[in-house]
Amino acid sequence: MAYSSSSVRAFSSLLYRFSNGVYLKPHRSCTLKSALLLSGKISSSSCYSSSDKWVFPLELQSCNSVRKIWTFSPLCMGRRSSKIAGRKTAQDLKKAKLYSKIGKEVVSAVKKGGPSPISNTALAALIEKVKELDIPKDIVERNIKRASEKGQEAFMEKIYEVYGYGGVGIIVEVLTDKVNRSVAAVREVVKDCGGKMADSGSIMFKFRRARVANIKVTDVDRDQLLTIALDAGAEDIIEPSMDDYDTEANSSESRVYKVVSSADNYPVILSKLQEEGIKFEPDNGSELLPITPIEVDDEAMDLNKELMSKLLELDDVDAVYTDQKY
Repeated sequence: MAYSSSSVRAFSSLLYRFSNGVYLKPHRSCTLKSALLLSGKISSSSCYSSSDKWVFPLELQSCNSVRKIWTFSPLCMGRRSSKIAGRKTAQDLKKAKLYSKIGKEVVSAVKKGGPSPISNTALAALIEKVKELDIPKDIVERNIKRASEKGQEAFMEKIYEVYGYGGVGIIVEVLTDKVNRSVAAVREVVKDCGGKMADSGSIMFKFRRARVANIKVTDVDRDQLLTIALDAGAEDIIEPSMDDYDTEANSSESRVYKVVSSADNYPVILSKLQEEGIKFEPDNGSELLPITPIEVDDEAMDLNKELMSKLLELDDVDAVYTDQKY
């Protein structure tokens, strides 16, 4: 077997060999031939050069039982690490979807009432909402200009209902300027992932719409939150699921308590949380919460997660909800 001189130089820098239990670390300038000679795997008479190539004996070419030592940690991701990375990706996607939805709402508001928040109450309300959610101002400014562009249509809200695996229901919220495009994209993803489109109203009744304040578990004491929120009139406190891989502090960063409230009492709860110095993330208008979560096996859970992830990747999709129990 022949090796080019460039291959020899490349592989020699990665070569580690043992001879009689002694570790040999080749110098940067060490060639593959010299490293093998040092390790005793070949003798100088058993190989020869031909132009710019080295030819090694057959017994060496078939040798694959060489002991190796890693001098650095293997590059890999265990289940826990992938979960943390997955949560970070989900958080980034959630923020991107929020920005996108606000931008679409700004376009629709400007299309209906003009670019001035003084005369356009819907736009003025959106600007206040942007301040509340700590969204960059340029999101509003950019989309006010976008609304005046030729051919830009107003956005319409659509809801699609989907059957997932294990009897799970999925709600897909869409804000689009091209309804035919959005429904075609959603249908394609659902079909490819093995789901099934449902008739309007066949899944929605399994959910209730509520206002929600999200609070990281690392930012508050559980008992303190329960006392404050319930005294302020919260309807429910939804605690995050916990498993064996979510017990460390680092993995708790993205786990949240959901303080559920009616629309009327929502400002009261936010005000109370602020008074107590508890950091929270408000919803973007409302959330859909399952009335009776459905428990499924691991396989169905993974398939539903993949389906929902693919749906969220669609540009027109702003939110995806499920009654699957985690």
